[in-house]
Amino acid sequence: MKRPNVIMVLTDDQGYGDLGCMGSADLKTPRLDALAGKGVLFSSMYAASPVCSPSRAGLLTGRYPGNAGVRAILAGHRKASGLTPKAPTLAAALKKEGYATGLCGKWHLGLKPECRPNANGFDEFSGFLAGCLDYYSHIFYYGMSDGGFNPTHDLWENDDEVWANGEYLTERITRKSVDFIRRHREEPFFLFVAYNAPHYPMHAPQKYLDRFPDLPWDRRIMAAMLSAVDDGVGEIADALEELGLTDDTIFYFQSDNGPSRESRNWLDGTEDPYYGGTAGGFAGHKFSLFEGGIRVPALLSWGKRIAPRTVNDPCIAVDIFPTVLEACGGNPAEYELDGQSLLNLLLKGEAAPHDSLFWEMEEQTAVRRGRYKLVLNGRLEESEPPRAPVFLADLEADPGETNNLADELPELCRELTDEAVAWRGEIEKRWNEEFAQNYSVT
Repeated sequence: MKRPNVIMVLTDDQGYGDLGCMGSADLKTPRLDALAGKGVLFSSMYAASPVCSPSRAGLLTGRYPGNAGVRAILAGHRKASGLTPKAPTLAAALKKEGYATGLCGKWHLGLKPECRPNANGFDEFSGFLAGCLDYYSHIFYYGMSDGGFNPTHDLWENDDEVWANGEYLTERITRKSVDFIRRHREEPFFLFVAYNAPHYPMHAPQKYLDRFPDLPWDRRIMAAMLSAVDDGVGEIADALEELGLTDDTIFYFQSDNGPSRESRNWLDGTEDPYYGGTAGGFAGHKFSLFEGGIRVPALLSWGKRIAPRTVNDPCIAVDIFPTVLEACGGNPAEYELDGQSLLNLLLKGEAAPHDSLFWEMEEQTAVRRGRYKLVLNGRLEESEPPRAPVFLADLEADPGETNNLADELPELCRELTDEAVAWRGEIEKRWNEEFAQNYSVT
């Protein structure tokens, strides 16, 4: 049997409710909706973290972020540390299996030479290394107001800096992705398409804004940015169809975390308002371990190999590495992984393989086991104090995490608390032994 190609698309700060097939009525995402209709739509897919860098580390390494050496949002200056080959990526694993590997778009996993994409399994890299970028000038300038670094240009082809001033970044990422597919159509390939939309700054060409004339400004520009992404996914899908590769390609899509509620002061003194993203009725947003921060829109299609359906079982992004590697003929047992393969779930309809899922973010820790989820020291917004030191929810009865069952189910609460604390303790121990001395987010 021919080994499948793999395309993995990641969006940035896209909320659970910001996709047509996830229930949005005011956005337009027909191409992603069509892919969901032909494959598996995950109703309970979780990011590995509620913020960018650790979420990406978890997706690419198949490890919980702390076990991959990335626990927080990484700096964007050119000496910033981050992911290293010590935690092999899916790209490195597939390269070992004879795949051509490419990344088009956002990296945000370190800028030191050993932390860059080409040192971590990608044959080709076309994109940017920091966490956010002006969509037209391709300049990174976040951090200046708090004593950070000077504005830095951040557009690359492998290790060579390039300039494309004025080209809308979402469209450039699409163009480079389609080019990669066409050049590697005769061999198995892995392509990671990492859009930075709809992350700030909120930029979109007028042609996309014109599609949503009646929406409020914040929602309108969010819709426009995601419409550009959806068009890009459509161009990628069309290229696969034209080249006869659709049935031989695994296409996976998710957001890296929940919608942002940050505001930003820029160099001219103006401030971006809160974004128009939505967590789809869940509590919490980016930075929070409540559902709105970590439950993300996600789908997977594989030609005719997978029957269209919705999967409600809880799954997590660290599962994608072993799933894809097994589907491509590799052996996940050769790697240290926290994720488990979902291949039997996808092909045979079996249940998801996890007993418990875990997360951490600064002072917060969370665990989900079955229908119950426990959050320790959780917060709804970055600036808000914890809602409660311990918050236990029945997600089947209360997906919005509105009713704290900690006092009603004390035995379960103690059991999940012990499980979460023990897991976090192992993360801290390994972090201090292996990663802390060589790591900085400044």
